[in-house]
Amino acid sequence: MGADDYITKPFSPRELLARLRVALRFSYPPAKSSQVVFDGVVVNFEKMEVTRNGAPVVVTAREFKTLQFFVQNPDRIITRSELLNKVCGNEDGETGSRCIDNHIMKLRQKLENDPRHPIHFRTAHRIGYKFAL
Repeated sequence: MGADDYITKPFSPRELLARLRVALRFSYPPAKSSQVVFDGVVVNFEKMEVTRNGAPVVVTAREFKTLQFFVQNPDRIITRSELLNKVCGNEDGETGSRCIDNHIMKLRQKLENDPRHPIHFRTAHRIGYKFAL
């Protein structure tokens, strides 16, 4: 029925309160930072704005969603299929794997100092991509 905990009678109010606090702590995900900064790039998730060295950078909605997914999963190899499902909504096969490759290429051009030798948006050959801060 979805119960994660059980207390038998009689119980103390302190124990009940302690168990409620633990349940609430695990029911809400930790607050994510509303802004991330790396290598002169500032990404503000609340305003959906990206700046590089103080100048605004124009990104599409899917590029921003891709960037946000990478920032939320740093130093983890993310497969193309996972990115397709999370970013492009490819649950029914409507877009090809080149969708992700194109978004990564555009993000590298817009945010990396040297897009040909990326530091932040790394390729895991034949697997996917990895974001490094």
